[in-house]
Amino acid sequence: MDLKSLYQEILNEHNLNPTHKGVTEGASLTLQGVNPSCGDNIYLQLKIDENGIITDGSFNGSGCAVSQASVDMMLDDVIGKSREEALRLASLFMDMIQGKADGEALEELDEAASLKNISFMPARVKCAVLGWHTMQEMLGNGKSAGQGSVSHCEVKND
Repeated sequence: MDLKSLYQEILNEHNLNPTHKGVTEGASLTLQGVNPSCGDNIYLQLKIDENGIITDGSFNGSGCAVSQASVDMMLDDVIGKSREEALRLASLFMDMIQGKADGEALEELDEAASLKNISFMPARVKCAVLGWHTMQEMLGNGKSAGQGSVSHCEVKND
């Protein structure tokens, strides 16, 4: 199976049969992520225990296949991880999308690494990073309690 076919298969599986789409009862954090340029709109929920470990998570909302699959893959990666580790993985994902990370470093992203070539499709980048940016807002940028709404999705080119 060639790389393009594998990417399409992984993307379709996470879009059509998402593991984490739904509602997390007793979520510690809920935040809306909006991509105003295309209409993707998600509500990300995370349950975090007293040790700072993400014990569960889910998303709801609507959007294109890329946004929905990417947030589902993200949740696969971060459930069971600490806040710090989840933020590190988000940073790695952003580096990958910006073409700053590849090879063995991406193995930590598991199936999310299949989105690497999104960087060559500028119109899809915002879709792929929506869930990751929303999680960064929740865990790293002061949106660490309660509910809120944030419009973001610009990938920063440092």
